[in-house]
Amino acid sequence: MPLDTASCLAALAEAFPGAALFTGDDVPARNLHDTSFLPAVAPLAVVRPDSPEGVAEAVRICAEHGVPMVAQGGLTGLAGGAHPVAGCVAMSLERLAGIEEIDPAAATMTVRAGTPLEVIQKAADEAGFFIPLDLGARGSCQIGGNIGTNAGGNRVIRYGMTREMVLGLEYALPDGTLIDGLNKMLKNNAGYDLKQLFIGSEGTLGIVTRAVLRMHPKPGCVNAALCGLSSYEDVLRLLAAARRGLGPMLSAFEVMWPDYWQVVTGEVGARSPLEGTHAMYVLLEAQGLDEDIDGPRFMSWIEGAFEAGIIADAAISQSLGDVQSFWDVRDACAEFQTVLGPHCAFDIGLPQTRMNEFADACRARLKEDMPEALSVYYGHIGDGNLHIVALDRAQAQPPMKRISAVVYDTVRDFGGTISAEHGIGLLKKPYLSYTRSEKELALMARIKAALDPQGLLNPGKVIDTPATGKTDA
Repeated sequence: MPLDTASCLAALAEAFPGAALFTGDDVPARNLHDTSFLPAVAPLAVVRPDSPEGVAEAVRICAEHGVPMVAQGGLTGLAGGAHPVAGCVAMSLERLAGIEEIDPAAATMTVRAGTPLEVIQKAADEAGFFIPLDLGARGSCQIGGNIGTNAGGNRVIRYGMTREMVLGLEYALPDGTLIDGLNKMLKNNAGYDLKQLFIGSEGTLGIVTRAVLRMHPKPGCVNAALCGLSSYEDVLRLLAAARRGLGPMLSAFEVMWPDYWQVVTGEVGARSPLEGTHAMYVLLEAQGLDEDIDGPRFMSWIEGAFEAGIIADAAISQSLGDVQSFWDVRDACAEFQTVLGPHCAFDIGLPQTRMNEFADACRARLKEDMPEALSVYYGHIGDGNLHIVALDRAQAQPPMKRISAVVYDTVRDFGGTISAEHGIGLLKKPYLSYTRSEKELALMARIKAALDPQGLLNPGKVIDTPATGKTDA
């Protein structure tokens, strides 16, 4: 269908009067980009529906006129998944916010896609429940974006990725059809589990409007330890011991390499609770039901790890304030933009046994290519997810393509994945074949073509529609 921009904008203006639509110079600056450091792009318009039906109507209007659409949430994504493309209408879900229902009997929460994650966490807590999904952008990111990227976060080792907490989903298809799949049952095996197509598809197959989330019992106690270790081999020993000794209590296992530790304690100014320096640093968290029982159990396990020679030094939480202060060290990466300036951020997955070998190889390859390169390594090692921040201190702006080529070539050499939890978007799309086979890519393209034959939803992201003449990733 040929592009009919003027008629599309006129139809949108009629359907979305006033502040529900911005065009031209009135488009807010925040909608010109996400957090991927890609150059700003001005969309034709920003439409801001406040209901699922409004989202469907906006999609229908754009589809009828052949105008592409890009869904936008909190705009905290690092891969360019919500970045505008030239000639698109940005579909901002910021007004589609709110918690519609909390069902204590079913332990579910029904939410609108534009609801910030932190709002959902607090609502669950007030109702006596727990939402395990947690990430640094919790105050800004929206649940629709979390679902669209299948976000992981800090507690995947115990609770799994976002898709593990989504029971039901409502979404607008590329032609404007609104599909109500707001299932609240844990067991529902009636045919295809359609929601799985849309979780992690980054708005390329449909736009999520509402979701039913599974809540968990609120932990009765939380214990944590920030440990210094003498080697990466001891990290693997500690992880194995934690899985065996703490079992389902183990809720997080975060590892930080010395380069990360040096930046957060030296340049960011985070306070180290440990004496001296260590070869590796581990933050582990355990959630229990009863402090009188699980607190001593945690301490006994830590003492056993000391006696086994796995831990060289450790700070043990004595309060929830201590737990938060330990997490503050791990979350200090949020300040990297301030202290390091523009940089490239990577989110990869690797076999745990090869992570330290990978870090050594990647660091060396970056230095060989750029003598002033700085790279730091940290992540959710308990679930095989490693984060990298890299830049060339000889340049004001990081050479993104050059750094990405080195990092992703190394990931391919080590048999890893180019994306563990941040999605593909625009930035990782050229490297998708490093992780997915030709047959997998072809199947993705067939699914995209079946649901979005015009290629209008988030065009150019993740995978192309064969009808556009682009079949490569």
